[in-house]
Amino acid sequence: MDRSSLLQLIQEQLDPDNTGFIGAETFTGLVHSHELPLDPAKLDMLVALAQSNERGQVCYQELVDLISSKRSSSFKKAIANGQRALPQDGLLDEPGLGVYKRFVRYVAYEILPREVDRHWYFYRHRSCPPPVFMASVTLAQIIVFLCYGARLNKWVLQTYHPEYMKSPLIYHPGHRARAWRFLTYMFMHVGLEQLGFNALLQLMIGVPLEMVHGLLRISLLYLAGVLAGSLTVSITDMRAPVVGGSGGVYALCSAHLANVVMNWAGMRCPYKLLRMVLALVCMSSEVGRAVWLRFSPPLPASGPQPSFMAHLAGAVVGVSMGLTILRSYEERLRDQCGWWVVLLAYGTFLLFAIFWNIFAYDLLGTHVPPPP
Repeated sequence: MDRSSLLQLIQEQLDPDNTGFIGAETFTGLVHSHELPLDPAKLDMLVALAQSNERGQVCYQELVDLISSKRSSSFKKAIANGQRALPQDGLLDEPGLGVYKRFVRYVAYEILPREVDRHWYFYRHRSCPPPVFMASVTLAQIIVFLCYGARLNKWVLQTYHPEYMKSPLIYHPGHRARAWRFLTYMFMHVGLEQLGFNALLQLMIGVPLEMVHGLLRISLLYLAGVLAGSLTVSITDMRAPVVGGSGGVYALCSAHLANVVMNWAGMRCPYKLLRMVLALVCMSSEVGRAVWLRFSPPLPASGPQPSFMAHLAGAVVGVSMGLTILRSYEERLRDQCGWWVVLLAYGTFLLFAIFWNIFAYDLLGTHVPPPP
């Protein structure tokens, strides 16, 4: 039975007068009789809708949204009311799972704070399409690093090599007119230590986030952090270049950590306090290393070293835009006022940064080191 036939059957049997509402008692009986060919997660959630309505009715449009795999605000309220009928056994008790399904279960408990969301994700997840964005970005960064490392015969502190800074990918204030550099700098890294740190976080945090929230949302968050990083440097550290994907990485990590903190009681990931402390220590250490390289370069350099402000800008994007995305699992972002507020703030920042790059350098008389 296809989706349209299923919806027509529900309307004919439960709402013959086209009132737009279905009696909760009648609908719950139909769900428990297993006459609806739905997966277990959707059955649980439809029962939740039936039990969360004070008038004993279910809005027909809510059924349409759920059967069409669209999470609605009404279901979010049903979760908050705690009046849903979920199985007593969690996913951790699910027997006979293969290796991949165990990994999917692991991702569900790592990323999602509510059991009902974990069930929804576990039963709806499909291996195709795979999380290609974060894997592709990481692979491209590794390939670029290996190419420049072999060419320059230098694997640590590559930015001190004069030929390295001539790359067409690096953001340099003297090349502000080449707009692609505001994004492509994410493929270049200071050295093996920065690449290893970023690649590890992109695979450990970025891939699970992409599996749960999808390519579009996570790529938007990552690229928003990268773009905000280079633009922030062009405003706050006007003489410095930028390399590395730290803006995007810190956007992902900050969003995830903030989501964990705000849903601390519901997160079921093991050793979450210890892992939170380790993550904050590692991220802070990376920022400290970037500050040290910026202001106290260990080797003679022909110009200013890459700025650390991209890390901080990425973290701000993560706590604002990223947290909004992660708290809206399977819900329409366009229906949320907070999303439009975040987009307006980010758009305002972009416009300000564009005008700053066009006019401020000349008006302030900033001396920009000549590009290599």
